[in-house]
Amino acid sequence: MSKTSKKIPPKKAPIAANKSSRKIRPPTYSSFRLSKRIKHPGPPLPSSFKLFKTAIRRLVANKKLFFGIMLIYLLLTIMLVKGLGVSNNLPAIKSALEEALTDGDGKLITSVAIFGFLATSSGNVESETASIYQSMLLVIISLALIWALRQAHANSKVGIRDAFYNGMSPLIPFIIVMLVIGLQLIPLVIGTTIYGLVVGNGLAINLGEKVVWQLLLGMTGLLSLYMISSSIFALYVVTLPDMRPMQALRSARGLVRHRRWSAMRKVIFLPVILVLLAAIIMVPLILYVTPVAEWTFFVLTMLSLAVVHSYMYGFYRELLPHEKR
Repeated sequence: MSKTSKKIPPKKAPIAANKSSRKIRPPTYSSFRLSKRIKHPGPPLPSSFKLFKTAIRRLVANKKLFFGIMLIYLLLTIMLVKGLGVSNNLPAIKSALEEALTDGDGKLITSVAIFGFLATSSGNVESETASIYQSMLLVIISLALIWALRQAHANSKVGIRDAFYNGMSPLIPFIIVMLVIGLQLIPLVIGTTIYGLVVGNGLAINLGEKVVWQLLLGMTGLLSLYMISSSIFALYVVTLPDMRPMQALRSARGLVRHRRWSAMRKVIFLPVILVLLAAIIMVPLILYVTPVAEWTFFVLTMLSLAVVHSYMYGFYRELLPHEKR
């Protein structure tokens, strides 16, 4: 009797483990959702103070170019927007405040109060026509400055005329990106309007109610700042050749991915340091040389546009990969 042979299953060939073919799934991140912080693979960003000092050095190194652009901006603003007259009678305001404050620190408090008044009213114009001219000049000078900064970083020798002739080509895309940034400011505008109505009509009386409405205002401001912290870099991306506005906005979001909060801190730093420097200059002038204070503040406001673009353009370049700078 023959023994039944057992069928032996064929041996499977061992699968060679190819560790090099394995890929770790990259972590994903979604906005406005709680998730673990993802570290950016690139090098750390420079500090805000270093960015600011580099921005000033860049302007000083090319002072003829940028001083010429800002001088044109100053003259055009005087002719088309401000005029040669003084809109605020600061000596009279100072005298009235000093009479109301009779203590020893009255003069210093008065100077700080007048500086705050100048800072909050610097963008106000007397007519709609002047407002239109002001907006047009802001766009044109910004484009000229961005083009000049790009050439300065490339160590190219250019003239003032070149900045205005060659820098105006991305005018329409630049305006579209500015409109998108304006839409992103809507939450802050809504929050400010509601808070003003609540406080003005006496709806928030006790401390708890005021804190709640202030938190609401802070949340709307944080939402706008969160969106603007990437879109503001699209103003510099969109000036590249053959760049469309939506493409620039997507590229700007990619630049701040996994480091948006760091970018937000550095963006907030800029207006803070500018206000502090302006206060250091303006408060003594208001205290001792009041008649020239308003014109000095006006000139500082005009010059600050060059500092803002130099700082932000340098920050934008730091966000780029090294091979694209």
